[in-house]
Amino acid sequence: MGQTAHVSAVAWTAAVSLAAWVWLLLGQGFFWRTDVRLPPRREPAVWPPVCVVVPARDEAAVLPASLPSLLAQDYPGRAEVFLIDDGSSDGTAEVARALARRHGGLPLTVDSPGGEPPAGWTGKLWAVRHGVGLARARAPEYLLLTDADIAHAPDSLRHLVAAARTGGFDLVSQMARLRVRSRWERLVVPAFVYFFAQLYPFRRVGRKGARTAAAAGGCVLLRAEAAERARVPETIRHAVIDDVALARAVKGGGGHIWLGLAERVDSVRPYPRLHDLWRMVSRSAYAQLRHNPLVLAGTVAGLALVYLVPPAALVAGAAGGDTAAAVLGGLAWLVMTGTYLPMLRYYRQPRWLAPLLPFTASLYLLMTVDSAVRHYRGLGAAWKGRTYARPDAVPDEG
Repeated sequence: MGQTAHVSAVAWTAAVSLAAWVWLLLGQGFFWRTDVRLPPRREPAVWPPVCVVVPARDEAAVLPASLPSLLAQDYPGRAEVFLIDDGSSDGTAEVARALARRHGGLPLTVDSPGGEPPAGWTGKLWAVRHGVGLARARAPEYLLLTDADIAHAPDSLRHLVAAARTGGFDLVSQMARLRVRSRWERLVVPAFVYFFAQLYPFRRVGRKGARTAAAAGGCVLLRAEAAERARVPETIRHAVIDDVALARAVKGGGGHIWLGLAERVDSVRPYPRLHDLWRMVSRSAYAQLRHNPLVLAGTVAGLALVYLVPPAALVAGAAGGDTAAAVLGGLAWLVMTGTYLPMLRYYRQPRWLAPLLPFTASLYLLMTVDSAVRHYRGLGAAWKGRTYARPDAVPDEG
């Protein structure tokens, strides 16, 4: 009798998980589709001036693979690049200047805000503030905020500006295609983008009147007037998840924003070991949950219900002779696998990785818990030699 009750509980839990997956499939902005790319665009008669701002801290190793792509932009209007060296110890500034001398192309200014960021500022946003200040002296219509590890195709800036002008967007952001070469990158990286899209469905981000707002910090084209209206980066100076905070500030100020997957914008930063990927996720995961233990508990329970229950119910049902549990768990796992396939195709990865999503989700669950543990131990978000013990949460969407 006890075994029957236990199996019935498993079947019931599997049914709830399947219902959650049906809702995710149909009611969460079709987050699993990967066809949200740069919208239709027309080239303007007169190309507006653009300034590119690149915050960089200890990026000498990746700059040779990224900075020349910015300098080589085939942009018909006036454009220049500002690389802001945020207290690097590896010769980042010298490498950038040497690359500019070797490759030529767009004008490059290398500068530094000097010293450590003031209290209440993250290092990246303090560098962005300095770069935006230098850029404003050139009176650009647009600012391209891009990370030092991002490589752009020669026509990237051209397409971004044309899309912003055609669609009337104040912010256009592309989720750069992250590197997937090592075994752990193949297992973890596509899921990272999949989970991000699930949390911030791209179609909803670009919809006027929708509360959902997000951007991908590696590639953000921002109208300079919208940045001033939203008072960024000052209003988001505490934010560890600065790209989402930026998008919310711009959208909250009445701006029209767009976010989608990139076709010719790539991250060149390697994450060869699980430790590297773990650190990337755990440094900001608890900040995403606004440092709220109740939200953390709900997130852990939700991840377990949605991603771990289906395979567990299938195995338990098959082993215990509970057909309902096995079927419901199998169906939920099948829907989950189907929604992950488009992201694997986008990343050119084999289909057999899709059924492994529950295992990957369990890693993300542990990374999130580790992020909370680090926060309460006073370690906070650590990155490039800096630790933000109690970073502010991202502002509410409302």
